[in-house]
Amino acid sequence: MPELIAPTTSLHRSWLEAHAEWSPGARQDGAGMRLAEVEAFSMPEVFASWVGRLREQADRTRPLAPGWVHATHWWVVEDGAYVGAIDLRHELNDFLLRAGGHIGYSIRPSARRRGLATWALGAVLPEARALGMDRVLVTCDEGNVASARTIERNGGVLEDTRDTEIGRKRRYWIAL
Repeated sequence: MPELIAPTTSLHRSWLEAHAEWSPGARQDGAGMRLAEVEAFSMPEVFASWVGRLREQADRTRPLAPGWVHATHWWVVEDGAYVGAIDLRHELNDFLLRAGGHIGYSIRPSARRRGLATWALGAVLPEARALGMDRVLVTCDEGNVASARTIERNGGVLEDTRDTEIGRKRRYWIAL
């Protein structure tokens, strides 16, 4: 049975194994990868620092750099192994409204096609409601049929498809 947990250094090895499955330069949506230098993640102190930044990003009392919003990060764990990540951005800035949305997620390639993304997205929606949101924006690449199905299975209604600075995106709203 999968579970959502806060990022933790105890899954360092499992996280590295999952990361190795991705092609070089692949985007791991919802993982907070922009908060660290990925090349150095094999070093425990770098990994621990990144995990700390992921956890701190949810703290609304902490100021953030311009262009960033507060976000809560979870790791999708199954049988004690890291299988993916999902994050909930507490608000939308201009970029997130255009392209990124409130929620981002990714599942390691070897764990796909088992409903984990659909489950994780469904598990995070009550968290968005608890933050006072009445709807969330979730986006996916235009050609990502699996992600579109994940969003639609969780009540996503397509608003539009548009070109953004990170590619052509399908933009869905989910009422909470």
